[in-house]
Amino acid sequence: MLSDRFIDISKELPKGVNLLAVTKGQSISTIRTILDFGGCNFGESRLQEALPKIESLKQIDGLHWHFIGRLQANKVRGVVRSFEYIHSVDSLSLAERISRIAGEEKLSPQVMLQVKFREDPSKGGFSPSNLLEVWPQLIALPHWRIVGLMTIPPLDIELANRRSLFYECRKLANKLNLPHCSMGMSSDWEEAIEAGATWLRLGSILFEEQ
Repeated sequence: MLSDRFIDISKELPKGVNLLAVTKGQSISTIRTILDFGGCNFGESRLQEALPKIESLKQIDGLHWHFIGRLQANKVRGVVRSFEYIHSVDSLSLAERISRIAGEEKLSPQVMLQVKFREDPSKGGFSPSNLLEVWPQLIALPHWRIVGLMTIPPLDIELANRRSLFYECRKLANKLNLPHCSMGMSSDWEEAIEAGATWLRLGSILFEEQ
């Protein structure tokens, strides 16, 4: 059952590691089930799908919404208005747009910068060297708070190589004095914890029938 899986995984998490339930494709009633068992962080990757859920649950205190999908420029205002966290800031131009719109909306989202540690045409992200190059410009932007890095390994790399990639992400976050690493999903969350993840993005392990 969903409730059992959520509770079992939550019990395994070390202090400082947060479970982010990826609720893309899930119903509002499913989200309420997780809320009943102590969950409070939910990740969505499509703005239009997320908005009805956010509206329906807006009266619940302590609920935090995280945008985890690739963010298109024309969706930035909607995401800034509706999400407390943005995990997928993958370029300086997107960062500048988020900062400007957040200022116009008088909001201050917490953001994580997406970093690509291996070549992967299917994903966006800063390379580590590019991130270091533009870092002074990123931290000078107002109306947002950079709290960490996010990374997604290529689908075809082995578990041992994913673990190595996660350690690289943690090392770079430490170099930039960022507390959080959003890394690790249903197939590699234990390796991500070992490497220093603070946010685990878990979907199928919670919701698929077992």
